[in-house]
Order: sequence, then structure tokens, then C-alpha cells
Amino acid sequence: MSVLPLVFTSGWASGINAYAVVLLLGLFGATGISDEVPESLQRTDVLVAAGVLFLCEAVADKIPYVDSAWDSVHTVIRPVAGAVVAALLAGESGSLPELAAGAVGGSTALMSHLVKAGTRMAINTSPEPFSNIAMSTTEDLGVAAIITFAMFHPLAAAIIAATLLVLGVVTVVFLASRIRRFLRRRAQRREERRLAAAEGLPQRPPH
Repeated sequence: MSVLPLVFTSGWASGINAYAVVLLLGLFGATGISDEVPESLQRTDVLVAAGVLFLCEAVADKIPYVDSAWDSVHTVIRPVAGAVVAALLAGESGSLPELAAGAVGGSTALMSHLVKAGTRMAINTSPEPFSNIAMSTTEDLGVAAIITFAMFHPLAAAIIAATLLVLGVVTVVFLASRIRRFLRRRAQRREERRLAAAEGLPQRPPH
């Protein structure tokens, strides 16, 4: 059976939370739930690192503005993780060239990451933190659910992931005005900090 549906689903999930994907796949392989997980993802050091980073993301992802900063840092990390995981899955299966799998996983991860980052920018135009917490929790549970589902029904999981990706793109387009508002606010804050620092340069600290 082709590993392409699992590659696509893992790529989509990696764009949202790459550490959760690595941790879940590794655990599924280590516990014998799936024999399609490469041994490199089942290593203890990989599982520990993924677990620690997942906990860091679970906290950072729920704090307004910190979540967007975290997303900015992971603009490269998530697509690369999606590509690497996809290539490893393809190498384990042998039914899909690793380069092609990496391209599918990486590009899908990039698209879902941009959807996530754009949605968070729109949410951060609201001053309350509860929407950030609710969205982050929903994303974490969604990634866990769809990766688990993909272990048993890869094609159905891929269809769900593709549907969510399309809906996410439509949502970001719909929220474009709020995203632009967030970017203007962030640029304004940077300019205010720059001016404050410049004005403070000639001043000497009081004795």
C-alpha cells in the first residue's frame, strides 16, 4: 500500500505542531502499534527531545503575541520537519521515492504552517487570551486525533487533512484584514521601541 496518504497527513500535522507528530509517531512505533514508523523516530533521545519541545510549544502557543513569535521561528523548522518525517516514512515503506515524499511533506507542512500563523495573527488583534488558549488546545487535540486516525485509516485521514487545509486557507483569506491590522500593530510597536531606545542613548543613568 502506498505511504502517500500518511506522508500528506504527517506533513499537514507537522505544519501545526511538528514536535507532536514526531513524538506520536515515535511512540506508535516503539509500542508496536504501527510497523510503518522508522526506527530513527523511535529512539529514546528523539522521543525525549520531541517531548520536551512539545511541552515548550504547548506553553508558548497559548500566550498572545508569544505564539506569533514562536510561529515566526518555526517558519523553517516545521516544513523541514515535515519533509524529513515524510522522507523517513517513505524510506521505511519503499513505495514512494524519498525525494518525492519529502517534497510533499515539506510543502504541505509549509502551507498548514502559514495557515496557522495567519490565523494566530488575526486572533492576536483581540486583547483577551482565551481565544489563543482555545485555538492552541484545539490544534493539539486535532493533530493527535488525525495522526492516530492515520495509523489505521491513512486515506481517510489524508482526505480530512486536505479538507482542513483548504478550509484553513479560506479562513485566512477571510481574515486578511485582521492579519494586516496585526502586522501594523507589530510594526508600530517595533518603531516605538526603536524610538524609545534612541531617545535613551544620550541619557546617563542617575547617580
